Amino acid sequence: MAENLKACTVCCKSTWPQLQDLCRLEKVCCLALGITRKNLYDFEVEYLCDYKKVRDEEYYMVKWRGYPDSENTWEPRKNLRCISMLKQFHRDLEQALICRGGKLKKNMRLLDQSISNYLVQKAKQRRALRHWEYELNAKRNHKGRIVVENEVDLVGPPRDFIYINEYKVGDGITLNQVAVGCECTDCLLEAAGGCCPGTSHHKFAYNEQGQVKIKAGMPIYECNSRCNCGIDCPNRVVQKGIRYDLCIFRTDNGRGWGVRTLEKIRKNSFVMEYVGEIITSEEAERRGQIYDRQGATYLFDLDYVEDVYTVDAAYYGNISHFVNHSCNPNLQVYNVFIENLDERLPRIAFFATRPIRAGEELTFDYNMQVDPVNAESTRMDTNFGLVGGLTGSPKKRMRIECKCGTESCRKYLF
Repeated sequence: MAENLKACTVCCKSTWPQLQDLCRLEKVCCLALGITRKNLYDFEVEYLCDYKKVRDEEYYMVKWRGYPDSENTWEPRKNLRCISMLKQFHRDLEQALICRGGKLKKNMRLLDQSISNYLVQKAKQRRALRHWEYELNAKRNHKGRIVVENEVDLVGPPRDFIYINEYKVGDGITLNQVAVGCECTDCLLEAAGGCCPGTSHHKFAYNEQGQVKIKAGMPIYECNSRCNCGIDCPNRVVQKGIRYDLCIFRTDNGRGWGVRTLEKIRKNSFVMEYVGEIITSEEAERRGQIYDRQGATYLFDLDYVEDVYTVDAAYYGNISHFVNHSCNPNLQVYNVFIENLDERLPRIAFFATRPIRAGEELTFDYNMQVDPVNAESTRMDTNFGLVGGLTGSPKKRMRIECKCGTESCRKYLF
């Protein structure tokens, strides 16, 4: 299918900027696209490739959006109105010179070819990361915004990773929808029959501010789609999704990607879920052998009552895919049940163990231990103690060195 614009025919999947670029390339005015005689020859800088100084005037090699590299041109600084791009170019240039043991000199006339090549690679990487960031935010169904940064190396977006917001169910696995809901008028103050947690003989998990108040190891039962209460019910926390703006960033100590919060997070607040593809433990064993040879895995056992299912976040996952391990973490794992009450298929939720500052990295313990819960717990809860207290942790068979850098570091992840 194509869209006819008098003088040209283009693919209907082209973006608005791409259509504008096509008009300028063909020198065609189009009122529908906002291309007029006045702005027909206004071109947009995609990125800056090189730098030189001729006499006392600075020039930049410009890659124009919509044009091939063969159309790059040297432009004097006075002709460029991309202030933020110019500042970023000089920050990258300064960083490149520092890495090579030098610094930017006032009388520098030409850049070394290796530095110019690095600046082009960095510009292309930033473009790819911006596109990835746009895709992530287009796919998320939660309030929290996602930012992507890499000021460490030239690594771009991960390949073969698809962002999802909830479990992707693998072959042979069924998630049964809950059949009943509560009849409460106020689930916190006037709970009927103990509300959803009460019907399962468990405590109400949250306070009025939505902070978890039960002990780690006890299950959380939230209200569901069959309950009378509305979306503002205090027993609906995890199901509302990520509420904080978070940043996927490249770590500078060899731990790959990490996640930090862009907002202050209160103690005991819900932060995110661990989301991925639900597979059987048998399939997890098969995939685990492959992942071991690759040196990484994202297998998380759902061993709440028995080790039957595993979450694999290697290819399908959310922002939790990028959260690193720490021997002194600021996130704690809880098992949550909402629309599905199958004890073998809990949702894995991360809550803050302490107040977390804006800009601080988020971490959880890949080998997290939970103390035995109190006597009011059901059989499911006491099983935590029987199996060593694991709430479920990424399944790894290799003895991997820990790089968390905390004083309490165990030196190895497993």
